[in-house]
Amino acid sequence: MLQNKEISFERLGLIDYKEAWEYQEKLFGSVLNLKAQNRAASPEAQVPTPNYLLFCSHPHVYTLGKSGHESHLLINEEALKAKEATYYKINRGGDITYHGPGQLVGYPILDLDNFFTDIHKYLRFLEEAIILTLQDYQIKAGRIAGLTGVWLDHEEQRNPRKICAMGVKCSRWVTMHGFAFNINTDLNYFNNIVPCGISDKQVTSLKRELGHEVEMAAVEEKLLGHLASLFEARITLAANEKGH
Repeated sequence: MLQNKEISFERLGLIDYKEAWEYQEKLFGSVLNLKAQNRAASPEAQVPTPNYLLFCSHPHVYTLGKSGHESHLLINEEALKAKEATYYKINRGGDITYHGPGQLVGYPILDLDNFFTDIHKYLRFLEEAIILTLQDYQIKAGRIAGLTGVWLDHEEQRNPRKICAMGVKCSRWVTMHGFAFNINTDLNYFNNIVPCGISDKQVTSLKRELGHEVEMAAVEEKLLGHLASLFEARITLAANEKGH
């Protein structure tokens, strides 16, 4: 099979969660369809599958993964409306999480046949890219055994706090969904849920840790560099990103 190490990158800006989800599904489906065509074609007729990376943020929304519990949403429909928040049950792994303005959400739609066919390695690479980005801001972060995502105070665990949540879907080695990295996020919205089903640990943001607002574009640039390096990929701007 021909491997394609190029990743087409697109910024969607502040976008409704459902709209971004449908766009992901469209790209995800197109990669799966091409893989199916390749399987049926002769080797010389096969074409490399594309890879995509979307960066965005969402208006206030709570999403519940396949293995989540609805009881982890601590407010009712009326309270959701009062907070101008929406709620979706979705097809990624994991429990409940929050997305909102000031958060950097990343959706890689990658054909792992282009890189490596190991979903655990894939998740570790996503975590490592966030860890290295935090290191650029002199913040030490890492993993806690048995828990996905990126954590601060992950070693002594006197006050462990999650700064980046993760939840992915993978079918025939094609990925979707991804990570939610708290940059300038309003953390009060996490009080309305049991984040990722974990009740005994806090959530934090880059702003809270540094004590000031952080330029989102600078974080994006650092993160893109680390993702490109870890996946040994070339990240290029999508056609509609040219000139941004």
